[in-house]
Amino acid sequence: QFGDWPEAAPESPRSATVTLAAPDWLAAPLPAMPEKRRPVAATALGGAKVMAGAGAGDADAAMLFGTRLHLLLEHLPGRDPADWPALARDLLADAEGGLPEPAMQEQLLDEAQAVIFAPDLAEVFTIPEGAEVLRELALAAPLPGIGTMLGKIDRLVITGDRLLAVDYKSNRDVPADPGATPLGILRQMAAYRAALRLIWPGHRVEMAVLWTATRRLMPLPDAVLDGAIAGLDPDPAGA
Repeated sequence: QFGDWPEAAPESPRSATVTLAAPDWLAAPLPAMPEKRRPVAATALGGAKVMAGAGAGDADAAMLFGTRLHLLLEHLPGRDPADWPALARDLLADAEGGLPEPAMQEQLLDEAQAVIFAPDLAEVFTIPEGAEVLRELALAAPLPGIGTMLGKIDRLVITGDRLLAVDYKSNRDVPADPGATPLGILRQMAAYRAALRLIWPGHRVEMAVLWTATRRLMPLPDAVLDGAIAGLDPDPAGA
């Protein structure tokens, strides 16, 4: 509005038009996307989790009982037994299913106490000097034929170059020997063993199931685990 504009605007330079050939990749088909496999839970590798012919019952109630018992076995060891009742109430109140009835609280606490103080389970709950214990250890590892495996080990005891991995099972029907252990449990433990060998190379890895109903620690020989994992569908979850 107030500028001193020239009477004739200067000519602008002309733009040159350049034609470029399209690169070949524009017309080429897209390469196939690499196959994407979802992580597989160690508990989802197929196979039964209970003994064949096990007594029928309320599966949901049994699973809830096992979940609650696992929680107590995770947190009570190493704490003053005098504090266990109050600690158990606090743990169960915040857990799945909420605080159970007093009779169930007492049953859970009694079973947890019987397991923790069982003489045959001393190597699991009485830790020697210099050993390290990892509770509810989350695992993620790439396993051949499976893909990325996800899992959680209830208790791992590390002593020198030895690893003892223990999984708690609250099944009421307990196998007589490792070979009779339900296939789903064996595959789960074999997957954990493979992951631990990757994470702690050079360590001796020993796997065991703690059957809470009988207060028994059952070591799982390598041969039994090898046989269970050998017949595994390489894509058990449809990943």
